Amino acid sequence: MQGQILCRGTAAAVAARRMRTILGSVLGRDGWMWRSHEVKLLNTSSGETVKIGEISYKLKTPRNPELVPVKHISDSLPQTVAQHLRWIMQKDLLGQDVFLIGPPGPLRRSIAMQYLELTKREVEYVALSRDTTETDLKQRREIRSGTAFYIDQCAVRAATQGRVLVLEGLEKAERNVLPVLNNLLENREMQLEDGRFLMSAERYDKLLQEHTKEELDSWKIVRVSEDFRVIALGLPVPKYKGNPLDPPLRSRFQARDIYYLPFKDQLELLYSAGPNIAAERVSQLLSLATTLCSQESSNMGLPDFPVDNLLPAIHMLNAFPMLSSQQLVQRLYPYNSILGKEGRTAVEGVLSRFEILDGRRQPAPSTIVDVSMTKDLGGRADVTLRVADKDATFQVPAGTKEPRPPSSSPNFISTPSHAQLMCDMMQSHLVKDICLIGAKGCGKSVIAREFAELLGYSIEPVMLYQDMTARDLLQQRYTLPNGDTAWRPSPLVTAAIEGKLLLLDGIHRVNLGTLAVLSRLLHDRELDLYDGTRLLRWDRYQTLKEHLEFSDEQLQERSIFPIHPSFRVLALAEPPVVGASTNSSSSRGQQWLGPELLTMFLYHTVSPLAKAEEMSLIQGLSPNVPTEAAEQLLHLTHSLRKTNDPTAQSLASSLSTRQLLRICRRLSQYPEESVAHAVNKACLSRFLPSLARASLEKSLANCSIQDAPDPAEHTRDYSCMVKDGVLTIGNVSAPIYTPNEKLKVPDVLFYDNPQHMMVMEDMLKDFLLGEHLLLVGNQGVGKNKIVDRFLHLLNRPREYLQLHRDTTVQTLTLQPSVRDGIITYEDSPLVKAVKLGHILVIDEADKAPTNVTCILKTLVESGEMILADGRRIISDPREATGRPNTIVMHPDFRMLVLANRPGFPFLGNDFFGALGDIFSCHAVDNPKPQAELAMLKQYGPDVPDATLQKLVAAFGELRSMADQGTITYPYSTREVVNIVKHLQKFPGEGLANVVRNVFDFDSYNKDMREVLIEALHKHGIPIGAKPSSVNLAKELPLPEVRMTGYWITNQGGNARRKLLCPTETHPIDIKGPVFLRVQGYPCNRQESRALSFSEEKAHWQIPMNEVNIICDVTTKDDVLYVATCNPVSLYSMKERGETIQCMELYDIFPRTISGVWQPFVTIAPLGSPLDGQVVLHEEQSNTVLHLDLVTGAVRRLTLSPDSDQPATRASNWWSSKEQQGGHKMCRDFAHKNWLLFYKEDGNQLEVLDVLEGRVHSISLPINLKSVFLVAEDRWLLIESNTNKKFLLTKPMHMAAEDSGVCQLHSISEDSVSSGHGASSAEVSVPQTLSSEQLPNENLSAALDQKIVSPNRLLADTGSFAQVVVGFPDLMSPNEVYSFKRPVDLSVMKSSESGAHMFLRGGLRSSSAKQANCVSLLSANQVVRALPPNKVPLREIYPKDVTPPMTAAYLEVTDLNSKKVKYIPVPRSVTVSPYTTWLSKVSESDVIIAPLGSGGVVTVDMGGYVRLWETGLDTLQRSLMEWRNMIGTEDGRPVQITIQRDSGLDVSAPKHGKIDANNAPHVGGNQWAGGTGGRDTAGLGGKGGPYRLDAGHKVYQVSQAEKDAVPEEVRRAAREMAEKAFKERLKEIDMSEYDAATYERFSAAVRRQVQSLRIILDNLQAKGKERQWLKNQALGELDDAKIIDGLTGEKAIYKRRGELEPELGSPQQKPKRLRVLADVSGSMYRFNGVDGRLERSMEAVCMVMEALENYEHKFKYDIVGHSGDSYDIELVRADKVPKDNKQRLKVLKTMHAHSQFCMSGDYTLEGTEASIKELAREEADEHFVVVLSDANLERYGIQPERFARVLTSDPQVNAFAIFIGSLGDQAERLQKTLPAGRSFVAMDTKQIPQILQQIFTSTMLSNA
Repeated sequence: MQGQILCRGTAAAVAARRMRTILGSVLGRDGWMWRSHEVKLLNTSSGETVKIGEISYKLKTPRNPELVPVKHISDSLPQTVAQHLRWIMQKDLLGQDVFLIGPPGPLRRSIAMQYLELTKREVEYVALSRDTTETDLKQRREIRSGTAFYIDQCAVRAATQGRVLVLEGLEKAERNVLPVLNNLLENREMQLEDGRFLMSAERYDKLLQEHTKEELDSWKIVRVSEDFRVIALGLPVPKYKGNPLDPPLRSRFQARDIYYLPFKDQLELLYSAGPNIAAERVSQLLSLATTLCSQESSNMGLPDFPVDNLLPAIHMLNAFPMLSSQQLVQRLYPYNSILGKEGRTAVEGVLSRFEILDGRRQPAPSTIVDVSMTKDLGGRADVTLRVADKDATFQVPAGTKEPRPPSSSPNFISTPSHAQLMCDMMQSHLVKDICLIGAKGCGKSVIAREFAELLGYSIEPVMLYQDMTARDLLQQRYTLPNGDTAWRPSPLVTAAIEGKLLLLDGIHRVNLGTLAVLSRLLHDRELDLYDGTRLLRWDRYQTLKEHLEFSDEQLQERSIFPIHPSFRVLALAEPPVVGASTNSSSSRGQQWLGPELLTMFLYHTVSPLAKAEEMSLIQGLSPNVPTEAAEQLLHLTHSLRKTNDPTAQSLASSLSTRQLLRICRRLSQYPEESVAHAVNKACLSRFLPSLARASLEKSLANCSIQDAPDPAEHTRDYSCMVKDGVLTIGNVSAPIYTPNEKLKVPDVLFYDNPQHMMVMEDMLKDFLLGEHLLLVGNQGVGKNKIVDRFLHLLNRPREYLQLHRDTTVQTLTLQPSVRDGIITYEDSPLVKAVKLGHILVIDEADKAPTNVTCILKTLVESGEMILADGRRIISDPREATGRPNTIVMHPDFRMLVLANRPGFPFLGNDFFGALGDIFSCHAVDNPKPQAELAMLKQYGPDVPDATLQKLVAAFGELRSMADQGTITYPYSTREVVNIVKHLQKFPGEGLANVVRNVFDFDSYNKDMREVLIEALHKHGIPIGAKPSSVNLAKELPLPEVRMTGYWITNQGGNARRKLLCPTETHPIDIKGPVFLRVQGYPCNRQESRALSFSEEKAHWQIPMNEVNIICDVTTKDDVLYVATCNPVSLYSMKERGETIQCMELYDIFPRTISGVWQPFVTIAPLGSPLDGQVVLHEEQSNTVLHLDLVTGAVRRLTLSPDSDQPATRASNWWSSKEQQGGHKMCRDFAHKNWLLFYKEDGNQLEVLDVLEGRVHSISLPINLKSVFLVAEDRWLLIESNTNKKFLLTKPMHMAAEDSGVCQLHSISEDSVSSGHGASSAEVSVPQTLSSEQLPNENLSAALDQKIVSPNRLLADTGSFAQVVVGFPDLMSPNEVYSFKRPVDLSVMKSSESGAHMFLRGGLRSSSAKQANCVSLLSANQVVRALPPNKVPLREIYPKDVTPPMTAAYLEVTDLNSKKVKYIPVPRSVTVSPYTTWLSKVSESDVIIAPLGSGGVVTVDMGGYVRLWETGLDTLQRSLMEWRNMIGTEDGRPVQITIQRDSGLDVSAPKHGKIDANNAPHVGGNQWAGGTGGRDTAGLGGKGGPYRLDAGHKVYQVSQAEKDAVPEEVRRAAREMAEKAFKERLKEIDMSEYDAATYERFSAAVRRQVQSLRIILDNLQAKGKERQWLKNQALGELDDAKIIDGLTGEKAIYKRRGELEPELGSPQQKPKRLRVLADVSGSMYRFNGVDGRLERSMEAVCMVMEALENYEHKFKYDIVGHSGDSYDIELVRADKVPKDNKQRLKVLKTMHAHSQFCMSGDYTLEGTEASIKELAREEADEHFVVVLSDANLERYGIQPERFARVLTSDPQVNAFAIFIGSLGDQAERLQKTLPAGRSFVAMDTKQIPQILQQIFTSTMLSNA
């Protein structure tokens, strides 16, 4: 008897290439194992026996020896393993099934295999995955020559043949699959699909005694072998992820805990593996591993250390003793990637404990020197590494191709860090498969490719996607040409057999349960496939061959194949997201790297490149890139990558190395482009949330990358032309393509507009660079149009694919169908485009799940893709030669992908986030207003321009609101185009009605509707107005015109009457310029004709302080200038402009002496070539300033050298207020750039010529009262005491040489009645005198006679208007015609209207400085602004109507229609408190100036600007337009008429009976000729056949009445609401007063709350989106299962269902929010100024209301900080207010606290404490929002310190909202604080808006 004893050898050599695994358990665990067991193999005469310890097992000869495992028993068997084997043998002898349970790793499988090898049992191995179904275990149908046969699967084969079924991964299988085996396990019985019945051996043998075998066969009873056993391998589930064991299933197994090997066993193994390594290093590593597998470490959430991988690691150390242990640990256990901060610290603590932290020193730089094929061995290569100047050579597996020498590739630029990485990979490659972890676009694929080429490997790329099943990985079914079903090995299997390098791209995406199928391949290099094929490790295969003496062919017949010894797997993955839940499908990624995966690979991280390396890489790959641009780009990218702010990090991920290379390729081609443009494009900054956008802009500014506005952008003509086969768009040209399929070239209606041309030019640039394009934009901005037009111009055929929610990877590539029992595949557009070189347009890419679209990545990147039918797309034609089933990618193939922008309200999948960096991205926006207007004109050539402009403006505003998040729906060009098309076809319909086609969607959302109507009204779209609401002022008749006298210009030789005036000229003295800041404010222009039509056109508020006083307004063309005098400032604005420019001149006019000086300023805008410049004149100090509103330059002009001596006069000109006259400026000819200055009671005129810089002084013999420039060379002067008039004529051009002589002529006035000199009473002083003449037709109309003559229009207090005919050109007597007033204005009492005077403070001391009277010559009107007391109110308003409170009335005297009307000007909102000063400026509350030809502009004292249309013609025209916009609702009912051709009569409507008496009939449907009836003929009724007038008064049923709701119904509704409200109050015990108080806060933020809740609801819905459940018995046919359907299987459907969360995956935690509100004393103190406390209370109210009922999603609390302390509890997270009463209580607490607390500021401490406290809590994400009015400087807090606190913890997103305080301090503050994290609310109204913005752009972006 020969005994062969396998004892525990001490240092038996362990085969170096074996990857056996091992693990140490905590000592003491195996204390009870005191006996050592021996395993003996005994040969006796009766056969062989195996004996373990005292238990023996008798061997049987296997029937299929090739199924018995080989080479699993190691030469030295650790004692623990022997114990396990002994236990399994006991169970085997008992006939029980066993379950080996233990941590992940190959040990359990290895022990099972060792046992089977010992007992020579055949094995049926199946790796369970989540895709395993019943058919994989029992029976599967296959078709053979047209018939479906059942093929037994593993469980049935094992049972009938007496094999052992090894089930691995029970926790992976879905819950309802395994019970199939219950009966087989318990009773060894099973009913099969083909009618057979498996029966246990004992019962079968009993039956066999009574029946023959034939009988049993005919009953289809099959015996289950008594040798059948099941060995299940599984993980303990509550600790690891997976499904827990089903209790009935669990009870059928006997369990054995197979923990890692004990410490000492393990240690011996490792010592034997690493003879060259110091023993203590080995034990340190093992100690570390054991510690990290302990219970304590898993309580901390650390994944188990992959102890099994220590063995290969020690092999590696053995070859490279110079490796540091820490580097080694990093590869086994990449703790920096998988753990959060605490975890990392813990691991580093353990490392230092075992003295492994030696990686602190830089690893020695190492490079690969040489790779060469080993001479005598195939499939090996000698690699020489140089590590720290020492060369080491070793052998590694290699591919079949010739290795390429290092760094010789043209498209791989080696950098030191990459060379180091390659080196490390070579070392790992020696022993195990590798996984590369790195962010997207950092070069993983390139490194992998380079690595493969170095070793001569062919690469087999497999792109993994989320829905991938185990079948997709291993084998797919297909049909043979004769219709038989067969299995096609996947690329993975062929790679294993042929010895390629398998590239698993994206293992972070695929489900763990699917990957588990590969664990045996990765650990043991063995694989069992669905069709029964087995792949064995090379050496096992050879051993099997020798033992059984089979040839390769014989083994292949038995479908056993060797795995090639060179086969290796290289996995690529993105870094796991720390703390993310495992199955979160969110775009943020997941924590995919768990303990199971750790055992499969050695991990290498691809670290982001250092700046210098990236620079050399960029310059290597795009050599012509401008250096400066590249440096700016890298500076920006690295500054973003370095911050720990998540916003910046996400921006940095858009600027991956791949994107940078793309940008640089483009810059090297087009060096003139700006870097900022490229960066904005790469980050799609147009569609970033506002915070991220702010952050990006700030980073760009910090890196001094300015987006230089392209000066040519506006002037450049973006045209596209095709000439001689070349297409040119803008500056870019491309040859036109000649397609072979003309049909597929799109042709589309496209109107060119500059903006889309710019996008297309941009696209063409990228297209020519060979990029695939991605266009992102809102809906309806013309993405499809642009693409189609682009392809049309390029003449490229296109294929079109529309994606949707149910798109799968299969539908993207192939559509399977069955023909005659054979499965065939239809190419999808994608495959067609690849084959034929067409352009593939993928529309709505964001609707498909990102896990589907990500397969486009390999196609774009490497040009490779494997299709479902086994064909493969290859981009390199050389590779395709000699390979079957390849499709070569056509060189012209391109992809153009269209997607909506990410985020709300599209809620698509974030296509850009997942795949953005492999495309060149273009943001498509709505066209800019000009471009959009031009485009709409082409759509609606007949639609009036005014209408189009209104539409464009209104939609522009709505879009900007959508960008800010005020409204959620982004209105687009598509909607405007539809409106315009409608108006073009049906011009009669009103605009107000047609816009409802777009806005009726929002008609049920009250808040949204209010916002919309407000916006539409603001731009004058009268939605909701009735045609009848026209409120024009009442017209009163003018008195008759009378000729009242003559003006005779005396010309005789009499010397006294004709005086010569000497003139002298000198240059002016200019001081300056000083540059002041020109500040721009947004102009919120509102159209006034929204709901009703009146003379008022538009209005807006000037942004001025309430104590300021308006003192002058003037216009030039369409620009308005307004001057104020307290402090002096100048505002300028365009009539339709967006902004108001403001220059504060406070520094130039300080309030010098004790604030008594009251300056008064007038302005004169200059003409061409000095457009945009203004002369400003202060009347008391006679200061003349020249201002340039573009540059902000201010120059002081000194007119006369002697006048600059105010110091001496100072005492007098402010103390004696009235005595002294002011200086005046005449500006009628300012547009000719000359002005005239004079002093009241002075005798000198100074004419300033601004262009030449000269002053001409004219000395007069009279003292002046006033001067009127009636023409450029004739001026009317009025003497100061006598009011006598003189006419001064001067030569046209005053040149310095011939200082021409000015002549003065006196004018005598004669009245008509007494032909002699007029009595002095009648000599009036004109208020205004026109400097031009009335047009002839107006003159004729005014005087009611046909007349052509020079004339001037004059107005004074005594008449409505006067016309002086013949003046000033004719010297004959000039006739004066007057429209006299009943009462002279100047004698009217000012005290009549008490209320008015009360506001004005007492009586006036002097006449006002502004006459407020203007003449509009072309409209033939004089317009005055009068105070209400000088207006005949009784005539305008009926007796019982109280006149409205007004600031003034505009008196419009129209000389054409001879009417006068009074238009009320609404009261100003605020009035300066300086009432006496106000009364000096103007007698009414407004100042008036002409605007254009038929209108005036008024500015009231509160700075409210209103534009009025007074001219009759323009008013008529506007009214027509307005009525057209409302539409012609003429009240007639709509009639439906059907035209019939037959002669038959229409019966229903009838003529009706004719009443002989012809009495009037109203209503009813009997009589003909009635009114207001129905069915019968008549007038004003409904449904009658025609109108018939019987001569009665018509009773029209008005349209409004038809639509109206009866009053009692409305009242009932109101009462119901009130009752419910009171009930609710009673319920929560709240008084009505409290309710009103609360309502005040709540109403202010209602809109924000509403829009936040809409977003929350949508996100909730999105989170609940259902997933595909596969393997269902009903639903839609699953394409992947179409063959299984052929064979007749049932579970081939898929349906949508709620996806159960994976068991063991952490629960979704809510987001955690804390609002830190400022309740300090200063909030209460300044609340009166800007309402900051109330706004903060509103903001808090908003948070409480918006998050109500979302407690499961958001856990929030509200804390206050003040001078008392920094954590005043307002709302506790576990006790949030539930109703209004509780919420009001919170608000009251805030208010009370700030009223009574100490002063001081704790903003900083409060923020710090909150951030720390929140970071300790468990939550999905943490947010802190700080509200503060901290004047940080006042408390001596450095803003930098605050910035550090805000970003102190990367887990907590902290935001600060500062309530703007003094000056520009807030802005300075914002510059130092991190962008996107701090906001300054200058206007407290913004606080709730800002808070809403923070919510939407961060918290809700990925809820």
